[in-house]
Amino acid sequence: MRIFKYIILLALLALFATTVYVATLKSDFETHTSIILKSPRTTLFNYVNDYRNWETFASWKKTQPNTQFEYAKNTVGVHGSCSWKGSEQEGNIKTLSVKTSEFMVHKIDYNGAEANGKMTFKDTLGGTKITWDLKGKMSFGYKIYGLLRGGPIHLIEQIQKQSLANLDKTIAYEINTYNIKVAGVVKKTGTFYIKQTINSEISKIPYNLRILIPRMVNFFEKNKLKSNGYPFVIYHTYDVTRGTSKLSVCMPIDKEIFISEGSDMSTGLLYPFQAVKTTLTGDYSHTREAWGKTRAYLTKNHLSENVGGTQIEVYRKNMMQVANPSKWITDIYIPVGVSQVASVSKQVVTQPSNNEPHQDTETENP
Repeated sequence: MRIFKYIILLALLALFATTVYVATLKSDFETHTSIILKSPRTTLFNYVNDYRNWETFASWKKTQPNTQFEYAKNTVGVHGSCSWKGSEQEGNIKTLSVKTSEFMVHKIDYNGAEANGKMTFKDTLGGTKITWDLKGKMSFGYKIYGLLRGGPIHLIEQIQKQSLANLDKTIAYEINTYNIKVAGVVKKTGTFYIKQTINSEISKIPYNLRILIPRMVNFFEKNKLKSNGYPFVIYHTYDVTRGTSKLSVCMPIDKEIFISEGSDMSTGLLYPFQAVKTTLTGDYSHTREAWGKTRAYLTKNHLSENVGGTQIEVYRKNMMQVANPSKWITDIYIPVGVSQVASVSKQVVTQPSNNEPHQDTETENP
């Protein structure tokens, strides 16, 4: 019995000593971590700037796969946020400010360690240098949590280093894994739609789509509207010389509705048309290549683009459905003349070949 009392006393003394030691540890901390990745700066920024991608490289998700991420309605750019919770960890992150392709400033809470952070993206020899700075305070609970894992500040640094290392591997696969397939001539179905129109630099279109597609989906949820298919974009102008484009992000509806005056949303009608269809499986950064292959197909098969027609991209599988960009599916449609389609159809009947254009009727909605 006396030995048991001694053991209890020693345990209490050890607990007291640990508590005193933890209390003396500084709550303030500041860390600085950087890495050079081979991917282009804009591609990396767009990927990191969307919190839906963080679970693909965040070290706390990799080390504890049972950790569940929850996404806010906005996950991209200023006010974008997400949270996570697992058996041993929980936290949240919110973007405070951004400068496209250069930096993002955020506030993060990981198990009681709160910090203001900044990720900076700079071109450098061999790729892009990402620097992740954190400055904040640790709660008493976090200091104990960190002490059991090699030290609180050491743990924060390891989280940063491992996350950036994971990003290197993830980005190499998720961004660079893609496939482009030209399907040939199809008949695109028409639909009524709700749209939001913007002017954008061509280089910033993938970035803007990450913002506008979720915004359109949220608009439908907020107003209890039912979509009649997949989100899509209509390109009104695409000036390569000036590097600018006018485009509308759209959501199909089964019948025409009226939007209140003063809203940045409006309605439209897409008429059925004949087009050459190409499917891109992968990140939006490859859309320009997909458009290029579509036009190359037109040239090879002596088809002329109907310049008065509607050029569209349909996002059959997008960031609202799956986090991994390598699994996104985008259909591209370039309109062609009806007389040319009749000629192509005749060629297909007389010369069936995988290398020849084929007539098809789209059965899905835009």
